Amino acid sequence: MFDGGGKGPDPEPDDDRVFKALASPVRRRMLDALRESSHTTGSLCAVLPELDRTTVLQHLRVLERAELVTGRKVGRERHLALAPLPIKRIHDRWISDYTRAAVSLLAELDADGAVKE
Repeated sequence: MFDGGGKGPDPEPDDDRVFKALASPVRRRMLDALRESSHTTGSLCAVLPELDRTTVLQHLRVLERAELVTGRKVGRERHLALAPLPIKRIHDRWISDYTRAAVSLLAELDADGAVKE
């Protein structure tokens, strides 16, 4: 995978980029807005009025490097959309296994009579 800066392979693994992108509350708000509908860069800036355009663009670059957001030019506008596959990859690799383990533990506790309704 390349970092887009012409410096060769990006040393940061895909999952690390996704976790880094999701670590920011601002970027999560951006993803929430894109989950609702696609946005232009300008309309995404309007969703985050407390941030200047440069800061929004910096956050967008992090999301794009993590492949969580895609953008395409339409005339003079850039249309942005959520790309949910990296989040699904995180879910499949990390969350689903831990969820199964937790459900298994609860089932064992319930079978032992430790969980009461």
